Amino acid sequence: MNVRLLVLMLWLPCAGWAQGYAGLGGTAEGFDVPQAGYSFSFPRDHGPHPSYRIEWWYLTANLRGEDGQDYGIQWTLFRSALKPYDTEGWQSPQLWLAHAAVTTPEMHFFAERLSRGGIGQAGVTAQPFEAWIDEWHMRGQDIDTLSLAANDTDFGYELSLQATGPLVFHGDNGFSVKSADGQASYYYSQPFYTVEGILRLPDRNVAVTGQGWLDREWSSQPLASDQSGWDWFSLSFEDGDKLMAFRLRGARGDFTAATWIGPDGHSSPLPDGAATFTSQETAEVAGRDIPIKWRVEIPERGLDVEVSALIPDAWMDTRFEYWEGPVHVSGSHSGRGYLEMTGY
Repeated sequence: MNVRLLVLMLWLPCAGWAQGYAGLGGTAEGFDVPQAGYSFSFPRDHGPHPSYRIEWWYLTANLRGEDGQDYGIQWTLFRSALKPYDTEGWQSPQLWLAHAAVTTPEMHFFAERLSRGGIGQAGVTAQPFEAWIDEWHMRGQDIDTLSLAANDTDFGYELSLQATGPLVFHGDNGFSVKSADGQASYYYSQPFYTVEGILRLPDRNVAVTGQGWLDREWSSQPLASDQSGWDWFSLSFEDGDKLMAFRLRGARGDFTAATWIGPDGHSSPLPDGAATFTSQETAEVAGRDIPIKWRVEIPERGLDVEVSALIPDAWMDTRFEYWEGPVHVSGSHSGRGYLEMTGY
């Protein structure tokens, strides 16, 4: 049997969970669940946590080309577990899914890879750090200095990343609550990468520089069963401040959270309701009405900004569909960032 077909069949139980976007509100029975007061340990926690059901290594970057144009890239590796343990070989219950994308001012390119765990085709090691699937990789002696690569038929990139600030822990020292019912994840970021390298596009190669943001998150039930999707923002402002903010949409109303990050990495969590998100403009993308311009407000921080997509058509037509792309920020603060929207 074709390996990718086998992996796809093994992933089907995950797709079948009805609760929440992509099954993330499904039962956590048998798996560990996040608890407040967790003591992070590095490099251990840069690596995988197989006793939890879902985990990701998620990197986005806003880039400026030598041609003066703006670009964005995404590199993501997801781990999903059928059972709460790991073992070598074909008996491993760990499944791996990866997405890569490049967004230009005219086009959005994306690709997807699937793999079964335990056979060396995909995985993560904590030290030296490496996350990979096939030839796609994110690697370095540690996560402070990384090389990043992905290639597909129409696009590719080879980038170098250097962290210039500390890790940032969201919520209560990395315990990030996602609903009024208490669903939560462990969540930290490295939002201080400088980036340089080459993008490969169908008609040219472009040298680029810019800023990168890595999100690390793991859980077993990160959503409540009624939560159908989210709008997630990572914004870097010209004055050096940064913002991570999200809105989780549910039948019982929205749940929000945010982290304000200073230029030195000092972070302040903002509770449910501190941030408001208002759709200002939509576009038809993949047969859906997708918000492509937002007003984001945090009164206690003097934030009132318009967040606009670089292009509307940054749709990820992957196993679980979603919108992901670079954005421009204007208003009380100026800057660039990334926006992810699921469940539309």
